[in-house]
Amino acid sequence: MESEIGLERVSRDINTLASFLGMRDVPALSRDALVARYGFEQADVMALFGGSILAGGDVLADAMRTGVARTYVIVGGAGHTTETFRARVRELCPELEFADDATEAQIFSAYLSHAHGLEADFLETRSTNCGNNITYLRDLLAEKGISCKSLILSQDATMQRRMVAEVEKEMPRVLPIAFATYAVSVVVRDGELAFDHSPLGMWNMRRYLTLLMGEIPRLTDDENGYGPCGQGFLAHVDIPNEVRAAWERLLARYPWSMRKADPRYAG
Repeated sequence: MESEIGLERVSRDINTLASFLGMRDVPALSRDALVARYGFEQADVMALFGGSILAGGDVLADAMRTGVARTYVIVGGAGHTTETFRARVRELCPELEFADDATEAQIFSAYLSHAHGLEADFLETRSTNCGNNITYLRDLLAEKGISCKSLILSQDATMQRRMVAEVEKEMPRVLPIAFATYAVSVVVRDGELAFDHSPLGMWNMRRYLTLLMGEIPRLTDDENGYGPCGQGFLAHVDIPNEVRAAWERLLARYPWSMRKADPRYAG
């Protein structure tokens, strides 16, 4: 068993990464929260992105019932998390029917209908990564004649900050409003790392850590990252010193945790 003191440090470092990456610009997706922060009660568009755990479908349903946007879109083709997502949804909702090759948007749409009796306005099913999630969404809205000056983005908490940086680059005239699909804390329980609560479809701890760890190199604005000084996929992101230090400590302890990009899903 690892020492309790050591794991307490690990849990704090994981939570430091999670807090930085899992942006929520409002405390809740409600009209009151939007008015308090932005001065309007409805965004033009809300998009749920398919990289999220299944709890994202419940977030979208609650938002639709509250009426926080005029148009609702589910975005997601097949990417690096899709096969894991399909298997997890079949485990959690064995009665849910979808094709073996269903896209993430189609699976979320089936869940939204089955669990909540709701239907998004549009599905975007071609995208394979965070970059073309945004460019294909942008193109879909233009094709459908949907005005979009404000956009609520709900993505898996591990990828939420990157999604905002994508919008800032590809849709610079649009106000991005981040609302990660879940917010969890890692705690030490019975000598092991555990979640304080488990949203529907939550990743296991190992997968969660690899998703968090893989984001920091991508967001780093150098020749190896996705920012303007690297591949140019994102707007510049400032990474606080405490976040960088937490990432370095975790990498030293768990060198296997670095998730590399899968070239099969490159844009």
